[in-house]
Amino acid sequence: MNQSYFTEEHEAFRASFRAFLNKEVVPHIDQWEKEGTIERFIWQKFADMGYLGLSYPEEYGGLGLDFFYTVIFLEELQRINSGGFAAAIWAHVYLAMTHLNAEGNEGQKMNYLAPSVSGEKIGALCITEPFGGSDVGGMRTTAVLEGDYYTINGSKTFITNGVYSDYLIVAAKTSPEKGNKGISLFILDRSMEGISATKLDKLGWRASDTAELAFDGVMVHKDQMLGEVDQGFGYIMQHFASERLIMGINAHARSEWALEYAIGYMKERTAFGKSISEFQALRHRLAELATEVTVCKTFNYAVAAALDRGEYVVKEATMSKLMSTKISDKVAYECLQFLGGYGYMEEYPLARHFRDSRLGPIGGGTSEILREIIAKMVVDGKSYKPVT
Repeated sequence: MNQSYFTEEHEAFRASFRAFLNKEVVPHIDQWEKEGTIERFIWQKFADMGYLGLSYPEEYGGLGLDFFYTVIFLEELQRINSGGFAAAIWAHVYLAMTHLNAEGNEGQKMNYLAPSVSGEKIGALCITEPFGGSDVGGMRTTAVLEGDYYTINGSKTFITNGVYSDYLIVAAKTSPEKGNKGISLFILDRSMEGISATKLDKLGWRASDTAELAFDGVMVHKDQMLGEVDQGFGYIMQHFASERLIMGINAHARSEWALEYAIGYMKERTAFGKSISEFQALRHRLAELATEVTVCKTFNYAVAAALDRGEYVVKEATMSKLMSTKISDKVAYECLQFLGGYGYMEEYPLARHFRDSRLGPIGGGTSEILREIIAKMVVDGKSYKPVT
């Protein structure tokens, strides 16, 4: 079935990227998980191999490859069992850089996108707020124009790469009276006066730096606006489809890894004179889990193919994240249970996996919000169209 989407070139890329991760990343993961800091050198190694620019135009240093290279990239990142490391990478490449590529002008692309591909700069996308959560339109951060400069005041939270990134893509209300139709996006350099970051202590994703950010009278030139004034909400919504599909792909990939690990353990573990993988009750639970993961994976590949063709897959991507993250949590719970007491021990990898998986139904739009979005399309007949 995979042959419908992956060529020999794709599979060669998978093999080389897996080897790269095992050599360059895996030996450092435990340290980064413990310290909550990813050392800067690894970003440059990713960049040197072209991994930060897989889908981006060649004129900015990218490779211009199809979306299934991204699928492989995401899947292999999940196999090293550090949701935090994976999130730091893909939040830079597919959140911050996506907006630069889609809405940035030529100068902004040369100043931020090209250095992002080359590993010189790391980005963060800053949308969620302490009082807003999934309610993007309810954000309180404001940007007031005074002459040639906007003054930004407000705060953001749960921002991946929020501590150590070099630039921030920040959403703020330029016309508060318009509600969600009055939001704009800005590129802020970390060095700007008035920006402060507080590192958050998380249940999982511990290798990544997640921050609450405060903007106190930050002055940014109007040329640092990304796209058109008051069009930010449309830009954000337009890219939610790819973000949610990415999280769906992440979910099915980490589920596959967990099942592989659990099956390997169960074949070696004996009880009552035989491998526990031979007990029918456990075998049938594994069979059901594998079926559910395969259904999610097959659907996600189909949505990825549609996205690669240029289709606007808001409904399907939302469904992808909703179902794949739900199944991923189920798999994480069951696979830890298969290991018994050892699954609860930190020296075994399923403890970290269990914590990391729990973020899936929360980040990028909670499952509760996603159900309502799907209901509006399925029940109410609402349609969403891309920004033109």
